[in-house]
This record gives sequence, structure tokens and C-alpha cells, in this order.
Amino acid sequence: MVILGIDPGLANTGWGIVEERRGEVRCRAYGCIETSSGSDLAARLRRIADELTAVVDRYRPQEAAVEGIYFGANVRSAIPTAHARGAALVACSLCGVEVGEYTPMQIKQAVVGTGAADKTQVTYMVRTLLHLDHDPKPDHAADALACAVCHAHLHRTRELSGGAYTQEKGNPYA
Repeated sequence: MVILGIDPGLANTGWGIVEERRGEVRCRAYGCIETSSGSDLAARLRRIADELTAVVDRYRPQEAAVEGIYFGANVRSAIPTAHARGAALVACSLCGVEVGEYTPMQIKQAVVGTGAADKTQVTYMVRTLLHLDHDPKPDHAADALACAVCHAHLHRTRELSGGAYTQEKGNPYA
């Protein structure tokens, strides 16, 4: 299965493509969509949607995984991130790609083994799990790959458990 991972952000939206076969997950491609703060919001969101659509057209993922929004101490930064996340969800929907949504803590738990992992630990585990000979850069792309790995692991767990695994794809905030 080919999976598109997305780490949404208005200035930088990371994306990563992984392929899972018989429990082995490998990286196929990754990148980052950058938008200029000097552009208006609608143009920035369209660029995110258009470039993600091009990624879907090129790599043909069967499913996608999008990181949820972490509010933390800076709620103001969550609103632009929510806009970018919306553009990513619309792009996937228009392309007919089913989307799973995961909180940052779920992704860290699936990739590192603890929801309290820092960026260095996530990048290290992404590099290790995907058998890369380098750290994926920028961090947004590494986070997108981590999101895709999380989705692949949870998908495999559901397969092996005959669907008995209770964590479902969908809105983790519902």
C-alpha cells in the first residue's frame, strides 16, 4: 500500500510517500511545499492544494494520513495551520484518497514508542524505520513521513488483528 503523509502548515507543508509491503515500510519520496507570507491566504491555500494534488497524481497513494493540530501555548499559530490542514484534506478528498487523521502524540507513540518524543527522536526513528542513509529534511518532511509510518503501522495492526484493534482512522478529536 502506498501512503501519503502530510504535516500541514501555512508556511511549510511537509509531505512524504511511503510504501508498505508485508510489514516492511520504505520511503518513496518526500518534500515540502513552501508558501510566501507576502501572498494572500487564498493563494497560499491554493498552492498547498495544487501541489498536494500533483503529489497524489504522481505517486498514486491509496490512503493518506494527516497530522492534527497541536494548540500548545500558541493558539494563534493553530489557525493558519488549520487553514493549511483544510486545504490538504480538500486536495485528498478531490483526488479520492481516503484520509486518516492522527494527533502528534499518536504519531510519536507509533514511531518512537512514546508520545513525549522530541523532533530529534522522531527524525532518528523515521530514518531508521525507513532505512534511509540520511535525515529527511526539512523537519516538516520528516514529520510527514512519521505520519505516514504511523498510518502504515496502525493499518498493519488492524490487518493482523482481524479488525479487532480499536483505534480507528478518522477524527482523533471527536
